[in-house]
Amino acid sequence: MTPAATLALIESPVQLLNVLEWAHAHAPAPAAAVDGAARAGRGGALLGAVPRQPSYDGAHRAPDPAAPVTPLRIVVLPPTDPMSRGQLRRMAGLARDEGYEVRWQEARGGRLAPLKALAALVREVRAARRIVIGDPFSRYVQLLLTLVRADELVVVDDGTATMEFVAQAGRGERLVRWHRAGGGGLPGRIRELAYAPVSAAARRRFTSAARKGRRVEVFTSMPVTAPAGMELRLNDYGWARSRFGPPRLTRGIDLVGTSLVETGVVDPARYLAAVRALVREYGATRYFAHRRESPEKLRALSEATGLEIVRPDLPLELIARRGPVGRTVVSFPSTVVHTLPYALAGTGVTVAVREIDPAWLTANASARARGFLAGVTDTARDVRRLPARTAETAR
Repeated sequence: MTPAATLALIESPVQLLNVLEWAHAHAPAPAAAVDGAARAGRGGALLGAVPRQPSYDGAHRAPDPAAPVTPLRIVVLPPTDPMSRGQLRRMAGLARDEGYEVRWQEARGGRLAPLKALAALVREVRAARRIVIGDPFSRYVQLLLTLVRADELVVVDDGTATMEFVAQAGRGERLVRWHRAGGGGLPGRIRELAYAPVSAAARRRFTSAARKGRRVEVFTSMPVTAPAGMELRLNDYGWARSRFGPPRLTRGIDLVGTSLVETGVVDPARYLAAVRALVREYGATRYFAHRRESPEKLRALSEATGLEIVRPDLPLELIARRGPVGRTVVSFPSTVVHTLPYALAGTGVTVAVREIDPAWLTANASARARGFLAGVTDTARDVRRLPARTAETAR
């Protein structure tokens, strides 16, 4: 296979969206390539666009002109849940419409799948001059990072986890997801100890990059401060705004779902009561489900509130740009309170965030959960803040 100058390793629809945003920000399309008549039916991907590839300036090692090189190859390492896989296939289609090469590589779902994927990717990972990743906390991506020889690493947003990654990297800490509370008993601790050298090696790829002549870029919409040795670049969703919308606005209020129940952070009954209170207070009619929300939970929400449950086939930033969308979009603390103000800039949509009452947290929630969720709310720009109501208890 022809080596890629830039190799992107992604595991979620949002990561793939943000690879497209990153490529757009690095190399905007020529004006001739942006033909409004080429838009697909409901504001879909631009058809027939000239492929836009990341450029190489003097700070980057230029490709050998004698060797054939693919400018950008996106490798999808899909999870096993059907909703994520469906959204990833839709996003992969949009990426191909933009002219990028997308490769689907199964790395889960069987005992041998991780080893087969590793064997298939070793040569490409070692040959790439730039590596783009969406989840520095992923154990599989961390394993691949130990093979990297690239001069440049790029981390694109995978939601609010980017905030925790930058903070932990700046403090030189072990990379651990903010909602992870540990556990798993003795087998879990043994696995952690066995994996610790891999995780430490991956962390050093970011924290010691400057000393080794590497460049690390974080491409993000999140309100973070770059630690020493990292560069920040704003993700303002320019690609989404150029390809979708502006949306038609409805008179209703839309709610955005969250997977805080599924990750064990928020009590299910408290969450149901909080959503029911939002419906009573604001007259919300639609609920955009997170791709990881369980069917049982969504069924209970619909029966208790009368909400129309929408299971998006694309990341919410694109669904909102495509429309129709409510004039007000309400979310609990999550990625979208940072990304939607960029994606919906100039459309007249108000984004609001409902704070999480500490009483809603489960006994298994990590010690960092309360502060992290408050930080997500407090640092959001251009949003209305709706205080939590302690009376919102299960009935």
